[in-house]
Amino acid sequence: MAAVLAPSEAERETQGRLATIPRKLFQHLAERIGYEHIVDRLIDEIWRILKQRPIQVDSIKQMITQIALCQANPEIDLGASGQGADRLVSSLYGPTQACREDPGVDVYRERLEHMDQAALQAESTGFARAMHDTGLVSPYHAVLLRHLLEEGDHLLSEALGLSSTGRDCLLCYRELVQALIRGGVYPATAQAVYGLALMLERGILYQPPVAPAMWRQLNLPLSEWAQSRLTLAYGDTVSPRARLIEGVLCMLGLPLGVGQGNNPTCQSARALSMWAYNDPDYLLQMVAWAARDDEIIMHFEGQAISSMASLTGVATQLPIDLDPVSLIVVPHLDRIYAEMGRRCIGREGDPHRWVNPEFHGWWSGRGFRINVDVATGQLSDVDDFIRHFFAYYHPYYNGNQPLIHPQPAGIAVTDSAARFIGWHAITILRASLDPSDVMRIYFYNPNNDSGQDWGDGVIVSTSGNGERFGEASLPFERFASRLYIYHYDPLERVDIADVTSEEVENVKHYLHRSWGAARLPPTELQADQGSNSTLPNAPIDKG
Repeated sequence: MAAVLAPSEAERETQGRLATIPRKLFQHLAERIGYEHIVDRLIDEIWRILKQRPIQVDSIKQMITQIALCQANPEIDLGASGQGADRLVSSLYGPTQACREDPGVDVYRERLEHMDQAALQAESTGFARAMHDTGLVSPYHAVLLRHLLEEGDHLLSEALGLSSTGRDCLLCYRELVQALIRGGVYPATAQAVYGLALMLERGILYQPPVAPAMWRQLNLPLSEWAQSRLTLAYGDTVSPRARLIEGVLCMLGLPLGVGQGNNPTCQSARALSMWAYNDPDYLLQMVAWAARDDEIIMHFEGQAISSMASLTGVATQLPIDLDPVSLIVVPHLDRIYAEMGRRCIGREGDPHRWVNPEFHGWWSGRGFRINVDVATGQLSDVDDFIRHFFAYYHPYYNGNQPLIHPQPAGIAVTDSAARFIGWHAITILRASLDPSDVMRIYFYNPNNDSGQDWGDGVIVSTSGNGERFGEASLPFERFASRLYIYHYDPLERVDIADVTSEEVENVKHYLHRSWGAARLPPTELQADQGSNSTLPNAPIDKG
């Protein structure tokens, strides 16, 4: 059923544009054999994706719409199928009593005019419950929110489903929140409601630069290029400025919901997520430069790099299947990232050593380790690599010090048969015990679906193991077996001698049975049966 959603890294690398064919084939088969035969698995898949809270939900809404049409079609008998579909359909087309029959936004707007406070309270509570339950926002919810601007802060807070933290933030920044609703919340940009609610819950408006930057965003003049990009991708139902405000609210509310679409831009998606998560005012500055000036200037070792002077990036064509912020900013970031890589040509070792801290931010550790020899593509210093990773990241070995800032890292992606696919950029977020007392690494994968099977029992979890919205996780050892680069603070004192040989060997077993099988040094390669393939060296990540 994953064929109906975003392709995985393995599909992108091995199939390229052909990755869209299974999705079209699925649509064709569904229409031929009937949705009633596949609807249960489709619903399960929708809920699995929604638990990850992606920013881009248009494809999910299309599937829910198709389910609604099947329910309404008397010629289609779903029978016992479709359990759980009602909650999905109602979240978009009838979350509350006043819009239960999906009357249309104009009729609903008229009904709101004649409601008393008790009825508005019931509507507000119903919408908030549906939104936070699914992560989806009904167009009717946007109509209600705009109506409540004249009704007082209490009902506005109820309609957003805010806790005490969010309510306090709303009260402190009342005028800004009202301006954001007027400027960015429309039936066509309904997801902005969820982004706004979660942004208030994060409390980031209390950071001194963020509120002024949001005021700037509201009045930001967009370049012709930015306007045309947004109109091309999303149509002209609302203004490009409103569409971009929706994108900003969603990214600040859901910093781990950023996806790269069907494009090899994992580095840029990771940067946007990291800034939204850790440095929101910097993200807003990037949006302003890209949308207003058609140029971003970053510095690499003291030298300015202009996105307009850098002609080519990792992506071979401008990506269009992105959220509004990524749509505008990613082309600039992609060119700058590629230019930083070009400036490392001729240096010994992997370019990420120098590129990642300059590209992502000062909090990226200047210490750097890699377990692949760039010149030969073979595994190198694996034991030392593993021991240091445990010493810096595992709470049992680093003095139980939680990770303070998210850290960029690189993984060797494998398919469900544990075969090497390519290099991929991710963010390490934290290490913690899950509900079963298993130590896990929780990380961000810049893909619209992080739940993937990497083979040999390395199955990425996205819910049920202590994950927060947008996080992926793996047991510590299994994650370490797919890791090939990571950063750390070289001034932190750790003792690698405490890391047990048993844990190191456990990681190596997973490594040697997967992407490392064909990368063993000659002495080990002779003992490893049937591994003589030549694989590419460690390049710049291509997503």
